[in-house]
Amino acid sequence: MRREKEANLFTGVMRSTPLHMIALLSITLILTRERKVILEAPLYDKDCVLGNILAAHYLSSFDFARANSYARAAESHLGKATPYEKAVFEAVNYLISENMDTDVALDLHSKRVEILCFYMGRPDLSLPLFEKLCHVLQTEFRFKEAVEFMEGCSASWDSCSSLRYSHNWWHVAVCYLEGGSPISKVQDIYDHQMCKRLEKDDVVARDAMWYQKWLFDIMTIWALSKVGNTLLAHVLLEGLKSRSVFLIFFSNQLAEAVYEYGKGNYKDALELLGPDFDAADYKVIGASGLQIDVFNEIWYKLLLLTGQSSTAIEVLERRIKQTYGALFLWRLLEKSYSMEGKEEALSAGEKAKALESSYFKFA
Repeated sequence: MRREKEANLFTGVMRSTPLHMIALLSITLILTRERKVILEAPLYDKDCVLGNILAAHYLSSFDFARANSYARAAESHLGKATPYEKAVFEAVNYLISENMDTDVALDLHSKRVEILCFYMGRPDLSLPLFEKLCHVLQTEFRFKEAVEFMEGCSASWDSCSSLRYSHNWWHVAVCYLEGGSPISKVQDIYDHQMCKRLEKDDVVARDAMWYQKWLFDIMTIWALSKVGNTLLAHVLLEGLKSRSVFLIFFSNQLAEAVYEYGKGNYKDALELLGPDFDAADYKVIGASGLQIDVFNEIWYKLLLLTGQSSTAIEVLERRIKQTYGALFLWRLLEKSYSMEGKEEALSAGEKAKALESSYFKFA
């Protein structure tokens, strides 16, 4: 039964768009215990670069001649392949070659794994040790320590891909932001670290950002509608709707909600997200837990903006028990209490001030 389901999955994959195909194909290979299901891929699409090269990888340990035929089939269709497919081909083809250099193969293969893990919303699976420690410090709200640690390591990031380099500095920016530091600190990181890195000729890493395109587009729709450029935001929104059906439900609901939120149509935005919204259900758009949580914060604000302060109090009190050091949530709780005329607003405000002063001290 499981074999039949996996074959059916590949039938759908091979008939879908490249993004849909890449995502499902890659995730299935990671999760399934019967890796030989990849041999179904070339049967449904003999021209598929990914299907052929991954079939070659599966066969390489016990049937090299057959593996080589699949690898050559993949190579013959590289002219029509996406940058990501070409990167996967390069990594796997080198990995199964007779003249393989282990260090080179691991470097190429690690880039492929990194991209897949981010798309699955599980970047922790591919993180280097220093970034894992940063994640721990962030989740424990030890922002000052996280920043000092990451900035101390930053000199070693020059050899990282643009993807990894930018993500490392993104963590630093988030720590400053969550810790209540001046917004100028965050802008400085984006201007002098992240944006500057985009000038580097790192084509594979830059083009491989497809996995986060959904997240970036949704955030761009929000930004455009917020600053009044609703025409361009609407064009991007309609473009998002026309893409793969695999992510259409997850991405469109969020995209339409942030579009309405940016325009100030708070009731419409809240209705789109629903009364039991949880951003964790939307990780499939290609975001980590920290990145996806911004949509939870939008939902909390929408509750307040639509006058549902009593519901907001219930939700925020429950959430703060899990994330006690979240400064932003304490500010929202303070606002919620104030709207309800509750005395607890004072204590919530004091807690927020105490957290703010404990994270960073600025003159």
